[in-house]
Amino acid sequence: MMDFMLIAILSVAEKLQTVTFYFVLSLEWTNTFATWDPQDFCNISKIVLPMDSFWSPPIFILERVNEWKSNLEYIVVTHNGTFNTSLPFQVTLTCSLMILKFPFDTQTCNMSITSFPYPATDLSMKVKRTPAEMMANSQSLFLPDGEWRFTNLSVSEYMEEMDDGEFPVITYMISMERRPTLYILNLILPTCALYLLDMAVLFGPSSLEEKISFQISIILGSSMLAVILNNMLPTSSNEPPVIVVFFLGTFLLMIMAVLDTFFLLHHQHKSLRLDKAFRTVQKGMHTEPMTSQAMKAPAKSTQEKVQQTKRCWKPEQDPVLIVLEKVLLCSHFFLSLFFFTVIFIKWSS
Repeated sequence: MMDFMLIAILSVAEKLQTVTFYFVLSLEWTNTFATWDPQDFCNISKIVLPMDSFWSPPIFILERVNEWKSNLEYIVVTHNGTFNTSLPFQVTLTCSLMILKFPFDTQTCNMSITSFPYPATDLSMKVKRTPAEMMANSQSLFLPDGEWRFTNLSVSEYMEEMDDGEFPVITYMISMERRPTLYILNLILPTCALYLLDMAVLFGPSSLEEKISFQISIILGSSMLAVILNNMLPTSSNEPPVIVVFFLGTFLLMIMAVLDTFFLLHHQHKSLRLDKAFRTVQKGMHTEPMTSQAMKAPAKSTQEKVQQTKRCWKPEQDPVLIVLEKVLLCSHFFLSLFFFTVIFIKWSS
């Protein structure tokens, strides 16, 4: 008979796809050759002996990568031949971690316990309590001050067929949920703040040259957060996590804002060059040599042309540039709104 009690989730390595658990495994079996009458031994009905004093069932964990066991291993022997032992384990297991919704993800890791030297005809393994009872006992002793929260425990019993016969296997399925507060404060909120700052610079009243310098500085700050995220996530995945799409999309939107500003700056410089050429032509018209009669009484037609040109040409209020800037800013705003809505739906679904 086997009983399981989870004490702590020590670490989860996303890059290595491993999880380290600290748990206690209680075993109970009967040895009919280790019985006595308590009345013959001063009413002693129970004794404590080292683990190697009698036979004990060998335990093997299939997903184990690394293991630590305490040296203080003892068994409690009762007069009717019942043996009890509680073994503390610190085991690192391989686990297929699904990080699609990181850091709002939940994981389920399997821990399969078997005894390969003894087939099912020689050794029978059964759970001592129901999963609900084991779950309640584990939650009463679980150390909650960590990144992960223990949410559920289920048990599966089956036979594993091998060349030497069938072997009993008990699989404990441990479900856990990540606490995302640290990642929200260190990654998501700073990225959103940088993007809001980028939007404020884009819609601000500064000159286009100053906007470009500010936007490039913000992109460099966002890239540093992306490097921190890259050190956390595994190098390979069947589907990119939502947070990677979030960082990549935010980065591309910032690049797009810089390109929009460059485009507006190019259009502005083009308007200034046209204005400079027009003013040169206008200045030549003012300095055109006139006759003495024309100097005394300037022609009305020339004055009207100059005044009309002055009223029409105002490069700082170029309507084409104003309309183009509004179109680019509005399209950038609605594209950003659509992107963040999709990311929010992906994380919350």
